[in-house]
Amino acid sequence: MNAGMKALLIENLKSLKLSTMIRNLQSHLRQAKQDKLGYDEFLLNLTEAEVQVRKENGRKRRLRDAKFPLLKPLETFDFEAATGLDARFIKELSSGQYVNKSRNVIFMGKSGTGKTHLATGLGMEACKHGIRTRFVTGCALANELIEARDEKILGRAVKRYAGYGLLIIDELGYVPFSKEGAQLIFQILAERHERKPVMITTNMGFGDWTQIFGDPSMTAALLDRVTHKAHVINCTWESYRLKETLRSN
Repeated sequence: MNAGMKALLIENLKSLKLSTMIRNLQSHLRQAKQDKLGYDEFLLNLTEAEVQVRKENGRKRRLRDAKFPLLKPLETFDFEAATGLDARFIKELSSGQYVNKSRNVIFMGKSGTGKTHLATGLGMEACKHGIRTRFVTGCALANELIEARDEKILGRAVKRYAGYGLLIIDELGYVPFSKEGAQLIFQILAERHERKPVMITTNMGFGDWTQIFGDPSMTAALLDRVTHKAHVINCTWESYRLKETLRSN
């Protein structure tokens, strides 16, 4: 390739914002000449690196936008200590097929059993698969929606939360909602029903959800939607945090 043609190619790549291809162009030209590659193979090799970089940048952006409080991948979860947990099923969930099928996932059990870790790990896997994910505690979500209503931007907030490929609501039940908060969270879950999945972690059994949402009729309607075709995972093993405290004393 002569200098003039190369300069034009670089300008075109700049216009198309293909920065990785620009960085790799010289080395790929050299490699193609050395190995006597055809134009098709040269072009394939040059574009592969661009694709990989964009995938990685997209994954990092989705992880950042998900707002996980801590990045806890599934690889760091202690499956051996989680007696009764089907590790193969969690691995199956990590493929993200439940998102494509709009099936909710509910982790239910007492505090300290790693429910948030499992939800975060699966959320990180969803980001890896190109799924726009948002992590939020139930209390924070209720407060945000109430503020949005007061500022007359509730419709925008509902649309945003309804649009995520996966919405993770953590710590549902740790703090009871006000009447307004309960109604607004019901609105989000109703918008997502059978369209986009929700992943929930909770320390309360379904029979106690009236304590969270207050109104029995609304709670019954909510449970009907949330549990429909849902994967319910009971976290019945001992608390990790309690074990660590007992060992340190």
